[in-house]
Amino acid sequence: MFKWTERPASTLANGAVIAPDERLPWLQTGAMGVQHVIAMFGATVLAPILMGFNPNIAILMSGIGTLIFYFVTGGKVPSYLGSSFAFIGVVIAASGYAGKGPNANIAVALGGIVACGVVYILIGALVQAIGTGWIERVMPPVVTGAVVAVIGLNLASVPIKNMAASNFDSWMQAVTFLCVGLVAVFTRGMLQRLLILVGLVLATIVYAVLTNVLGMGKPVDLSGIANAAWFGLPTFTAPVFTANAMLLIAPVAIILVAENLGHLKAVTAMTGRNLDPYIGRAFIGDGIATVVSGAAGGTGVTTYAENIGVMAATRIYSTAVFVVAALIALVLGFSPKFGALIQAIPLPVMGGVSIVVFGLIAIAGAKIWVDNKVDFSQNRNLIVAAITLIIGTGDFTLKFGDFALGGIGTATFGAILLYALLGRSKN
Repeated sequence: MFKWTERPASTLANGAVIAPDERLPWLQTGAMGVQHVIAMFGATVLAPILMGFNPNIAILMSGIGTLIFYFVTGGKVPSYLGSSFAFIGVVIAASGYAGKGPNANIAVALGGIVACGVVYILIGALVQAIGTGWIERVMPPVVTGAVVAVIGLNLASVPIKNMAASNFDSWMQAVTFLCVGLVAVFTRGMLQRLLILVGLVLATIVYAVLTNVLGMGKPVDLSGIANAAWFGLPTFTAPVFTANAMLLIAPVAIILVAENLGHLKAVTAMTGRNLDPYIGRAFIGDGIATVVSGAAGGTGVTTYAENIGVMAATRIYSTAVFVVAALIALVLGFSPKFGALIQAIPLPVMGGVSIVVFGLIAIAGAKIWVDNKVDFSQNRNLIVAAITLIIGTGDFTLKFGDFALGGIGTATFGAILLYALLGRSKN
């Protein structure tokens, strides 16, 4: 089940595709594993910081989650699992995180993440039994596009209001998203794929010059990096289960299902291998990985589009590459120096990067509409999208006794219910 057929490295020179059950010699496989770690690095590190999670735990759980996914799918589906941005809004809402430093209420959010993973597993079991047709009927592109867009729009106030304490900080946010934009437009190849990470590094250098050298703001403090050990056990956190947090965070499973389904369809098209029989197992693998991550203090995880992009560029779909990448992530997870390096990133720089990332999430929702040719001349689609965007962005909240369902939750459930209720209309 887990046996790979080795193909010589020279096959790449002829433009050959390395299939999921094949691999290059281990040296080349290792190099590809490093590339995939780099590809997922920016997002997997950024997401936990935006939620106040420990980045060491997050990257450790991304490695463990990838190995879990590999074994659940029988080594047939090439995929890397990393921190999902779909959790950011609901985690911030559930924990009341202000956007700076460790999240003091992280345990409550972890309970919700575990609950989301359980829902994800149940959906995977249902898909394994009856297929995916029901998902596409309940969550058509107009619904999934609107909900994905809301995740980004709902977060817009976090970097602008909470991550810029002064006028200098606001200007640094502008410098940061300008750096990311320049990298995105004027670079090529791997630099362009790592636009968030490279832009963050450039902005941090600019920040250090302006503060540490010219004294214009709070200087970068590198003492934590110098004092941190190279290797050590990260601090794990146990989840606390509350109804409010679980009901707020668990519906993210709907987004993860739509996201993962799209990724699997993309990989099927690229490899020419029919992965439909493994869709249910892929959902279950993602769900188990999310439960394990949340139980240890990590973020919810999902398949990564960045790594699918690397596969498309290299035409190497070997699952052996992802095993190597997962093992590298495990090593980084046990390095306090790595965690200290991440924590040293200036808050205004993180704020500027957040503006870009949240905007890209919103645009990803619109891209779902464009790619699937959603017809907004139909009133059903128009009303569903319009209401979903406004109640999600405006954080429309409904209370049921002591339980409050916030903007992202009302937008998610509202979009699904509205689409179903308006289903009889032909306009």
